[in-house]
Amino acid sequence: MSNPLLLADGLPDFAAIRPEHVEPAIDNILAENRGAIAKLLEQSQPFTWSNLVEPLEALEDRLSRAWSPVSHLNSVANTPELRAAYNACLPKLSDYGTELGHNRALFDAYREVRSASDSLDAAQRKILDDEIRDFHLAGVDLPDDRKSRFKEIQQELSQLTTKFEENLIDAAAAWHLKIDVEHRLRGVPADAIERARKLAEEHDAQGWWFALDHPGYQAIVVHADDRELRREMYTAWSTRASDQGPAASKFDNTEIMRRILSLRAEESRLLGFDNFAEVSLATKMAESPASVLEFLHGLVARVRPAAQVEFDELREFASRELDLADLAAWDVAWASEKLRKARYDISQEELRPYFPLPKVLDGLFAIIEKLYGLRVRETGVASSWHPSVRFFEIRNADDTLRGSLYMDLYARPHKRGGAWMDEALNRFRRGDELQKPVAHLCCNFGAPSGDKPALLSHDDVQTLFHEFGHCLHHLATCVDYPAAAGINGVEWDAVELPSQFHENFTWDREALDFISGHVDTGEVLPDALHEKLLATRNFHAGLFLVRQLEFALFDMKLHAAATMDFESVLQAVRSEVTVVPVPAFNRFAHGFSHIFAGGYSAGYYSYLWAEVMSADAYAAFEEAGLFDRATGERFLHAILEKGGSANAGDLFRDFRGRPPVDDAFLRLHGIEAAAQN
Repeated sequence: MSNPLLLADGLPDFAAIRPEHVEPAIDNILAENRGAIAKLLEQSQPFTWSNLVEPLEALEDRLSRAWSPVSHLNSVANTPELRAAYNACLPKLSDYGTELGHNRALFDAYREVRSASDSLDAAQRKILDDEIRDFHLAGVDLPDDRKSRFKEIQQELSQLTTKFEENLIDAAAAWHLKIDVEHRLRGVPADAIERARKLAEEHDAQGWWFALDHPGYQAIVVHADDRELRREMYTAWSTRASDQGPAASKFDNTEIMRRILSLRAEESRLLGFDNFAEVSLATKMAESPASVLEFLHGLVARVRPAAQVEFDELREFASRELDLADLAAWDVAWASEKLRKARYDISQEELRPYFPLPKVLDGLFAIIEKLYGLRVRETGVASSWHPSVRFFEIRNADDTLRGSLYMDLYARPHKRGGAWMDEALNRFRRGDELQKPVAHLCCNFGAPSGDKPALLSHDDVQTLFHEFGHCLHHLATCVDYPAAAGINGVEWDAVELPSQFHENFTWDREALDFISGHVDTGEVLPDALHEKLLATRNFHAGLFLVRQLEFALFDMKLHAAATMDFESVLQAVRSEVTVVPVPAFNRFAHGFSHIFAGGYSAGYYSYLWAEVMSADAYAAFEEAGLFDRATGERFLHAILEKGGSANAGDLFRDFRGRPPVDDAFLRLHGIEAAAQN
């Protein structure tokens, strides 16, 4: 049987991949890789980049070619059969990774190559330094009995983090909000109502069907005037995969979370660290958990007073204008939208007609060309996982190909929630052959309705620009070594710099002229609406930031304390930071995929850390002119093209001429005054 996962070149044949292909392909490649590595280490000649590192990168690239499409399909087209095949491979991949990390001969070979520094370029030296560091973090120095335990920990963590995400997917799929009478939908946007009607049809039901996904949640909690609907949706969303809510204990992540934390603490002790936060920061810009906590507490001191004022104003408005004496958690987003509308006479739904997806994409691509001279063009793709998937190429001004990306933009059942970017292929030069990078860009926007395109909220537009910034970081790279190409090798607390940087363009008048166009008339966003939009930019910025600070402090304190009692840590952080009352049944942590199933454990602070850099970078464009090509090319060459080939702090200084400062960050959030008090 021909196995599409064993293709040696070209794009993945997603349509041909079946669950039964997964294990045989991974088994085959792992066996061949093990044999090839053993043979490499048997050579008698001195180890060099070309006879050790480059062949190892080729082996890793082949494994990635097989596993990347499987991992991607598990996120965007999850089925029981694929999930079983995916899970069956996790311990095998974990074993393989642990074997490499514990291979002393391989470690010594890397050190031998690194010792010949005169023959290496700067990117190669950085890669080797990172690899040697990672060997230590993988336990290469451990005695054999501790290596065996370390391997067991990695295996179990791989399975547990996957199960955490599966429980979230299953909990969302198992619940829906069914509405039979139209008057209960008062306040819900028309496009959300139409989506709910179509979902009901798809489920052979009458009325309206709201799924437990981001579009469904936002439609009800932000807009529905029916308070009971808001309470139902909020309860289901905030108790996913927990011991509370409509599916209490059915998909409960509680013990999984405790076990993950226990294993991370044990792993830390094996490696000689006091806690997992120290392990995590070994690969980041921040120097220590204490420095991160100082950074976060400093922001809390500036931001919390503003957030408290905002919430007090909201509570007073709700009591006076909305007849809500008691502002519950499921009322906050709805009341905020009402206050925003009253104060600025504008809402996200009012803006949607000005942001049809085709216009936003065309405008985004025009902005990228103006900034960097890079052209984005849609092309056909032979094989994908869903009819709505689109494929684009990024080309230089001379029409040479830089890279390509898949876009999967709409919410649907059995697709992971949220928005993300991931790599499909890495840039990799082998002799005269150059493999160009390919990325995935995934969102969960509401799908087109009838003959009208998908209409994005301004928040959606920011999300699209954010994820495209990640893609651009991956696709614009000029580094030929996969370990430092694109997003690879970039310190985790700097990887959000390009994504957050590009979000800023969604607020500017010049940029909005490119990305807005009324779905019926083509009219760009009028100046009057733009002025109102700008006025809302810092609307409840304090409340937003304290929420981010709650997440970041919970994450860092949890992993720095090496405790399994996540409930107590969360409660302590909320007592210090939050200003919005949280109901006792809320189980936010049970859905915190970033730290329990993603790469942000002891790293969620990175969003705020990187935002300081991104705001400072954007200020350079404000100073020179938004579309100043010289500034754009400097950002392209210093940041986007360099990937992980140099320290992120050094790359930022190359672009800005100095280290980052937080002036622009404070200004963009409207908290200069708070910062000065």
